[in-house]
Amino acid sequence: MTFSIAARCSRSGMTGVAVSTAVPAVGAICVFGGPRIGAIATQSWVNPYLGIDGVRLLRQGLRANEVLEQLIRQDPGRDIRQLGIVDGHGGAAAHSGSGCTTWFGDITGPGYSIQGNMLTGGNTLEAMKESFESSDDENLPERLVRALEAGQSVGGDKRGRQSAAVKVYAAEEYPYLDLRVDEHPDPVAELRRVYEVASRQLLPFIEMMPTRQDPIGGHDEAVEKFILLSPEERAKRS
Repeated sequence: MTFSIAARCSRSGMTGVAVSTAVPAVGAICVFGGPRIGAIATQSWVNPYLGIDGVRLLRQGLRANEVLEQLIRQDPGRDIRQLGIVDGHGGAAAHSGSGCTTWFGDITGPGYSIQGNMLTGGNTLEAMKESFESSDDENLPERLVRALEAGQSVGGDKRGRQSAAVKVYAAEEYPYLDLRVDEHPDPVAELRRVYEVASRQLLPFIEMMPTRQDPIGGHDEAVEKFILLSPEERAKRS
């Protein structure tokens, strides 16, 4: 009931997932990952433990294909599951059970796994693949959002639209970016709008936050003054 991409940026090492579907709050149940270890999209008839247990296995150093093999072998509902995994080395693996709702399928390549079910057709995944592969000069959050836009533009979920999300990890345990549109008539377009706001008003602040190595965090007087403004004033200035 969903189309998604799990991916890693070879330049920055960031990993993340972007996803959209025609049920509410997809970001709450389908998106999993961690810093430098990889990212997982679990969907179709969702089993969130595939994401939870998959992240644990990635932290143990298993590669994407090894994680997928363990998860699928241990899940009695494997025939109705869909899963996309990318590891911290850029390895990718995907599973689409034979009982997923048509149209369903997946595509993997260096640093990405793209999957979808209950789609209007395979062109959704092909458009996402083309978008991701052709945007290598952009940062990972931008590439993920673009991939969703590409998939939506050629069909997406055949039931319609309702929610979308993007979540990206950099080097810290907290996400670098975690945005959700939980209920909206055009969720991918709304995710783009929120992402543009976050790029200007949130990410400069995130990049100053404390890290494990630097518990005080960065200092940028211009960013600090900007964050102290009201949302309306920040919008005008950005």
